[in-house]
Amino acid sequence: MSTTEMLLRLGITANYKGFLYLISAVEMCLADEECLHLVTKQVYPQVARQYKTNWRAVERNMRKAGEIAWLRQQAYLEELARGPLKQRPSNAQLLAILTMARRLAAGERERPAG
Repeated sequence: MSTTEMLLRLGITANYKGFLYLISAVEMCLADEECLHLVTKQVYPQVARQYKTNWRAVERNMRKAGEIAWLRQQAYLEELARGPLKQRPSNAQLLAILTMARRLAAGERERPAG
């Protein structure tokens, strides 16, 4: 399942800036897992440069996207997280959930049947 499909199932649609920011951030983290530990110092600034904005706007819009997912599709978010969530995940946690869900989905597709 693509990041776009996951975000849409979470209720985050393309009219939210956080939609595109999260797609870019997840792709960045898929390419280099160390990004998951450097969200503030690396991910926000790189996404901001890509979209010609500032890191604060990236952080705020990703946070808004996380709030939407939590309010609209908490059950699916917990499914992606592979467990219950007691509160709305932080931006870094949401990014980790989406990145790991993508990795697991890719691994499950590549595994031979049987």
